Amino acid sequence: MAFCLMEGNEAIAWGAVASECRFFSGYPITPATTIFNTLLKLLPPLGGMCIQGEDEIASIGYCLGASMAGLKVMTATSGPGISLCSEHISFAIGSEIPIVIVDVQRLGPSTGSATRGADGDIQFLRWGNSGGLPVIVLAPVNVKDCYFLTMQAFNLAEKFRCPVFIASNKEIAMTRENIDIHAIAKPEIIERSAPPPGKPFVPFETSSGQLTPYFLPIGGNMPVRQTSSTHGPDGYITTDSDKIAEIQERLKTKLVSAVNGFSFHESYPEERADTLLLTYGVTARAAQDAYKAQKKYGKPVSLLILKTLWPVPQDLIREKAGNARRVIVMEMNLGQYVREIERILPDKKIDFLGQMDGRLITPHRIQEVIAHV
Repeated sequence: MAFCLMEGNEAIAWGAVASECRFFSGYPITPATTIFNTLLKLLPPLGGMCIQGEDEIASIGYCLGASMAGLKVMTATSGPGISLCSEHISFAIGSEIPIVIVDVQRLGPSTGSATRGADGDIQFLRWGNSGGLPVIVLAPVNVKDCYFLTMQAFNLAEKFRCPVFIASNKEIAMTRENIDIHAIAKPEIIERSAPPPGKPFVPFETSSGQLTPYFLPIGGNMPVRQTSSTHGPDGYITTDSDKIAEIQERLKTKLVSAVNGFSFHESYPEERADTLLLTYGVTARAAQDAYKAQKKYGKPVSLLILKTLWPVPQDLIREKAGNARRVIVMEMNLGQYVREIERILPDKKIDFLGQMDGRLITPHRIQEVIAHV
């Protein structure tokens, strides 16, 4: 075993390198900067590039260019920076450009509190693009998750040719924990699918049963068209309603129809429990303590920790809610993901515990809500 003390941001950087990410561009911002600092040491010896852009807009733009050239890419920022990335996020969705985007959330709104954590960007990550098309958002709980979910994020970005967000939090990002990276079961690395030989390349064409187009890099031997405007399978701008509807539906369906295959989570069911605790991110730590305490006192509750937030893993949530009469949703904001739970579990009593004041939700506070029937 090779245990070492590592913070969440460092684990994300190591996970990116293990996924064969070889291009990072970012702009320094607390509490995400140590991802940049770590990759500045790791990438150049591997022949990779680590660049500071003049701002977050330029940084994500550099990443998209490198991705179109065939590299695996990542950028990292926090709330003020993620809001600046919105136009390029939309570009990545519409033009199907793989990229991993780390949002180490801090207390908002605006500049907010740079050294206080929150989960205030959860709805923004889903809806912060023009068009409102789906994205993938993964939420780590601890340092091990930061490493493992980063590798999954790269695989998903490559498989579906889309942006994938890692919704971290200042408290996860800057807390050091013991971790043995070599002991973590690593997923098989996925690459973008190249087109079959002997056939003309059509940049956004999909064959029967396929929802993600083949990829060829810009700057290679084959001409590749790329545009941020509404386009048809050939990559040319179109106003044809049928073609527009077809590509919009495909961009939606390729993720929503596949979410059961990447519904990462932890589940702790209790047979006699009529209450389910549901949470994500750093609040899951407090929820685990509350779950253990309730079990010890003979008043068990079930616990579901979501690590895939978007697209919403509806089948998973309905299954784990099962016969629970009551679901307590806990998140470090004033009520964002709870809306999804209310939508998909209309027959349950939904209680909400939210907090956005720079403090963590405590196990004791969760137990108070459990007791308040």
